[in-house]
Amino acid sequence: MRHIQCLSGNTVKLIAAITMLIDHIGVVLYPHITLFRIIGRISFPLFAFMLAEGARYTKSRGRHILLLGGLALLCQVVFYIVSGLLIMSILVTFTISLALIYLMEAAKRVLLSQNARRRDRILLPLFFLIATFAAWLFCYFFTVDYGFVGCMVPLILSLPNTRGIENAPPTLVRLDTPLARIPLVCLCILIAALEFGSLQLFSALSLPFLLLYSGKRGRWRMKYFFYIFYPLHLVLLYGIALFL
Repeated sequence: MRHIQCLSGNTVKLIAAITMLIDHIGVVLYPHITLFRIIGRISFPLFAFMLAEGARYTKSRGRHILLLGGLALLCQVVFYIVSGLLIMSILVTFTISLALIYLMEAAKRVLLSQNARRRDRILLPLFFLIATFAAWLFCYFFTVDYGFVGCMVPLILSLPNTRGIENAPPTLVRLDTPLARIPLVCLCILIAALEFGSLQLFSALSLPFLLLYSGKRGRWRMKYFFYIFYPLHLVLLYGIALFL
């Protein structure tokens, strides 16, 4: 039986945005209704999966990090001015993830390359490990959405990536498909449930959408829409809450 893959990356991210909106409606307006939080568990695995996909295909890694990090910083400044709290949003979580993914990819390239210098084979993996430890320290001392586990999820989903890597092992190449990464998603859901509680098990509701993901971006360029959607919907929801 042929596996049907009919959802583009844009569609998957739209589903993630809608379920995130439902989750935040529950947090801000209806905190006593658990159903909103259950539906909201769908969003994080979808966004994490698509962040790993975006990191795999992007042509400008520095620009990617600066864009996401800049938006995260702007949101944090506004949030701190309004609330006085140093609570880091999911944009900070994903910025850390993105930086670690690119460091990991650099380490993988030198480790799998036959022509890499010995110094690079030592220094780049070491730098990646130091950066990962620094990320853990940051999440330990600051309240970051989904914590260090959230930073690690996109990184784990990027492990099978072989794009741009010469002489990649055939086994790793065979695992470099969206469908083959589904077991990694399941692993991440279990880790999140152990860390944050059984409610995270409802993140498994994201699996049907990932199974239908086609591996293609979609017709329209919607990257900036998703960047704008996050701060905009929070401003609107908190504005509604203040009005009510």
